[in-house]
This record gives sequence, structure tokens and C-alpha cells, in this order.
Amino acid sequence: MPQDLSPVPPTLAKQSESSPDHLPDRLSVELSNIARSAKESGVTFGELINRLQGRAYTLLLVLLPLPFCQPVAIPGFSVPFGVVIALLGLRFALRQKPWLPQRLLVLKIPAKVLPAILSAGAKLLTYLEKLLHPRVAWIFDYRLTQFLVGATIFASALLLLLPLPIPFSNMFPALTVVVLAASFSERDGLMLCVGGGLFLATLAFFGVLFFGGVEVFDWIRNIVQAKFASPPAS
Repeated sequence: MPQDLSPVPPTLAKQSESSPDHLPDRLSVELSNIARSAKESGVTFGELINRLQGRAYTLLLVLLPLPFCQPVAIPGFSVPFGVVIALLGLRFALRQKPWLPQRLLVLKIPAKVLPAILSAGAKLLTYLEKLLHPRVAWIFDYRLTQFLVGATIFASALLLLLPLPIPFSNMFPALTVVVLAASFSERDGLMLCVGGGLFLATLAFFGVLFFGGVEVFDWIRNIVQAKFASPPAS
């Protein structure tokens, strides 16, 4: 029999049974609210969890990987963010409430970093929300689905926290986490399958790096440098 998925964040299917006056905002709206309240002094991970309550899993698992959804790796941030995402993914898989060690709860995301994160997040979420719809929603009625999604997020976070100065090494696992978390929030089974495909692509990418070594790294670096290098001054 299908099982209840508490403490999974509210979903559109459940929202439709509630009064319209009590429908939770979409992810992009809540992200904008956080931006307005945190633009002056930054925000800690603990404050985010306390504010988001029932949607902490969804928003944190969408928000935290966003800075890494780009080809160029961000030095210094992937390790702490990867640890937080890994812990959240593990507890999500085990159907436990969001929890982080005190050392991570007091870790603050600087105000100067938030605008870039939230700007990228708003654009990506606006695009995703156009694609996300409740489809094949029955797949979310089983405990195994939540376990597999949480385990995949945990594995992706472990790859994300690897301090590799290699283009795309952050982007693939970060996109996997964002798509899986967003599809779970909107009960979109088709997008959940897309997230699974992204995870397989992530494993293939790291497999190529592992077996290809320096040659593959140099090839990827040359492509990225040619794409993003500034034009020579005239």
C-alpha cells in the first residue's frame, strides 16, 4: 500500500485540498522573500531552517546548490555547502526532520554572496516552474521513492564537496540536486526521471574524469577557457 511521506514538504496535490487562502507560495516567491529579509546582514543555515519550517527540505535543497549550477567551479564554497546538502539528503532519505550540527547552523551565508545566489536562483526557478506540473504523481506515494531521492541527493553532494578545480565538476551534481528537490515539491514524476538521468550523467562524467585523467581535464579546461575567456584588448 502507498505510504504517507511525512515530513515531505507540502505538494501541489495536497495544496489543492486546502483553502486557496492557505496555499504555500511557489519556490521562486519564497526565495524572493528570503532575499529581501537577508540582503543587509546575511543569513545563517539555522535561520533558514527555522524560517522555512515544513518546506525547509525543498527550499534548502534547491537554494544551496544554485551557486554551483554553472560550468566554472567556485573555490572555497563547494566543501561546506556540499556537507550541508549531504546531511540534508541523508536525513531526507531516512524521513527525519532537517538537522545540522551546531557548527553548521551558525555558519552564515554572507550578504555579499546572497544577491548572486538569489539572482541565479530566481532565474532557474522561474524556468523550472514553467516545466513542473503534477505528473505521474503516484510514484511519490511510496516510501522507497523518498529514500532513493534522498540517497541520490546524498551521493551528489559527496561529489559536489570534492575540491576539484575542474569545469563542470560542480555543475552536474548541483543540477541533479535542484531538479530532484524541485520535482519532489511539485510531485512531477517525469521531472523526477529527468533528475535521475542527470545523476547518471554525473556518474558518467566523474567516471570519465577518473579513467581519463589529465588528458580529459585539459580538454575540458581548454573548451571552457575558449568559451568564457575575455576578448583581447584592441
